[in-house]
Amino acid sequence: MTVIKLCGLCTKEDAIAAGLAKPDIAGMILSSGFRRSITEEKGRSIRKALDQEIALAGVFVNEPAESIISFVRNGIIDLVQLHGTEDEACLQHLRTALPGITLIKAFRIQTAEDLRNAEQSSADRILLDGGTGEGKTFDWRLLQGCGREYILAGGLTPENVQQAIAFLHPYGVDTSSGIETGGRKDPEKMKAFVRAVREEEKRK
Repeated sequence: MTVIKLCGLCTKEDAIAAGLAKPDIAGMILSSGFRRSITEEKGRSIRKALDQEIALAGVFVNEPAESIISFVRNGIIDLVQLHGTEDEACLQHLRTALPGITLIKAFRIQTAEDLRNAEQSSADRILLDGGTGEGKTFDWRLLQGCGREYILAGGLTPENVQQAIAFLHPYGVDTSSGIETGGRKDPEKMKAFVRAVREEEKRK
């Protein structure tokens, strides 16, 4: 089954809508400086409002390790997604401090060498994107022959996610801007995205 992640939740209402859409994972950006960044207080509100059967990932960009560790130990997030230039030493530090936590490391893929570097990561899961959360698709052919399971991100929408799954058969798919209208999460697009993935799975 293709894992579905709906990312960039910003409000309690987003969390409720995600619960109705029923992805496998929801995500929120817990580093400052980005359009969808939220505070720890909002993160707690989202955690409380989200269906407890849905795992909640915290997305961090070059955040101090102790801050990440605090979010996990305080029960706000279930998974850690690193979206900056974090190195192997950072991954090992988090793994030691948070035994059992799932670590997702995002990589920007523009060349075959980028893909080789991603494949060598010690992260539990790698997320492959063409940019840095810009919501744009990229040349999916770059990912053909990837040597490990990955989560595909970058410009995925309810309209193109079936094509992506049919072409690449990724472990998971991740979307944020693709389920928004006017810069805000759209409950109907969230449902449509999940429905499109599940319908494509039935064709396999």
